[in-house]
Amino acid sequence: MPEQTTESPLVRVIPGVFVLLWSTGFIGARLVLPHSEPFTFLALRFGCTVALLVPLALILKAKWPRDPRMIGHIAFAGVLVHAGYLGGVFSAIELGMPAGLAALIAGLQPILTAALAIPLLGERVSPRQWVGFLLGLVGVVTVLADKLAPQAESLFQGFGLGAVACAGIAVLAITISTLYQKRFCQGVNLTTASAIQFAAAAVAVLPFALVLETREIAWTGAFVAGLLWLVVVLSVGAVTLLMILIRRGAAGRVASLFYLVPPVTALVAWLMFDERLGPLALGGMGIAVTGVALVVLPKRESRRR
Repeated sequence: MPEQTTESPLVRVIPGVFVLLWSTGFIGARLVLPHSEPFTFLALRFGCTVALLVPLALILKAKWPRDPRMIGHIAFAGVLVHAGYLGGVFSAIELGMPAGLAALIAGLQPILTAALAIPLLGERVSPRQWVGFLLGLVGVVTVLADKLAPQAESLFQGFGLGAVACAGIAVLAITISTLYQKRFCQGVNLTTASAIQFAAAAVAVLPFALVLETREIAWTGAFVAGLLWLVVVLSVGAVTLLMILIRRGAAGRVASLFYLVPPVTALVAWLMFDERLGPLALGGMGIAVTGVALVVLPKRESRRR
């Protein structure tokens, strides 16, 4: 007989809350970047996050890794997922890319991860997933086509190829990090591993802030609110939610809900910053979301007994 599990209504809504919080990360970037350069802010955010996670790990009596090789694997994965991914996203938005479009490109990560898992991990892909790959690519191209501005100084409306390249680097970084962690970082405590990863990411972005930026910060109310939200709610709060999901066996649902991030981000960006997507872009986003859903969502099987 299959094991029966009962979940409370609170546990059932946690995956959706987690995805909603992840969506606001792009909004937070849009909120703080007028007041700080991207790598300067990320160095500050990562440092503040470490200052919160280390005491939290001590309070929870979380186990710290002792093997130097494992610590190195965790740190390298953290540089990719935080410095590489967030650095790319923040740079793209800093260069003028709308938050909704940045979220859409970043939201293709499950597709790229699944595609790379074929040669690297030997995983098989179903025909439905191949259709999802194609739809995801078509959707992003459609949204970018809607933003074309051939008569303007930049290729796209409000941003250029540099922003697209930064968003692409972000997707590649988080994809490689996902595969790397799956291969080398199994069985580690989530809280202590996160502290190590954020510390490594802070060290990685600091040289960029020192060499490429002025490191000036306008400590406005909007900046402080954005900093607190991204540090406490996302970097710490989202990690805590993920821990609850893993303990209750619901973590798998998070991946299946990630395809909702782009439309949620676009909606919030429209409400807060009046970022607008035309009919063609909205259609392209719908195509891309459908593609990611086909790749990520598990196939339902009906069984007759």
